[in-house]
Amino acid sequence: MNNKRTRIYEGKAKILYEGPEPGTVVVHFKDDATAGNGAKKDVIEGKGVLNQRISEYLFSRINDMGLPTHFVRSLNMREQLVRAVEIIPLEVVVRNVAAGSISKRLGIEEGQPLPRSIIELYYKNDALGDPMVTEEHVTAFGWATPQEMDDIVHMSVRINDFLSGLFLGIGIKLVDFKLEFGRLYENDMMRVVLADELSPDNCRLWDINTKDKLDKDRFRRDMGGLVEAYHEVAKRLGIIQPNEQPERSKPKLVKSD
Repeated sequence: MNNKRTRIYEGKAKILYEGPEPGTVVVHFKDDATAGNGAKKDVIEGKGVLNQRISEYLFSRINDMGLPTHFVRSLNMREQLVRAVEIIPLEVVVRNVAAGSISKRLGIEEGQPLPRSIIELYYKNDALGDPMVTEEHVTAFGWATPQEMDDIVHMSVRINDFLSGLFLGIGIKLVDFKLEFGRLYENDMMRVVLADELSPDNCRLWDINTKDKLDKDRFRRDMGGLVEAYHEVAKRLGIIQPNEQPERSKPKLVKSD
């Protein structure tokens, strides 16, 4: 890869660069931590590396299931190559246990198992605070077609089943998680694929026995130990060795032209 890269976009936790091949994008995982749509911010060294490695592992496993994703491969500890997609402006939240906003909205005690898994939709718009919407809103305003919504729901259910079992096997409860999807255009074909990332930044993960939080709630709620919690998730997934320490060095970003 060239040292001089064209920056496409910088978000709260990632930077996107033009990829080395047509139709690809390089995703750089930052150490920035944010909560409340950016109202709370900090830089936690090592977080980006752990998120990239965990997301790489989970996306690879989902690819192996036969579900389409934008992930191609990791380029280094902090960056991965993905296919360029048109992001559908929805955040799809899958909930298995009451926590966070659903507990506040509905007065359900945090930690209470839900009668069944629930899928919630949020309009992806920071200026509006990512408001909750219904499928009726989504199709009426043209954010996604009815067929695309069928694909999104089907994939979300399968991903939830897979990840719940995967984490259960390493002593972790998948409480809830957020997914994003995009449209991948190949020749004259278009299909909906899983995009963004899968990491403790957008999954609530609790130790089954101790109920310890192993996710970004440690930052949201000023609990501390965020990198150590992410490191524990990576260790249990077998991504890093038990004695391997969290990456603390911060490589300098190459300025784009």
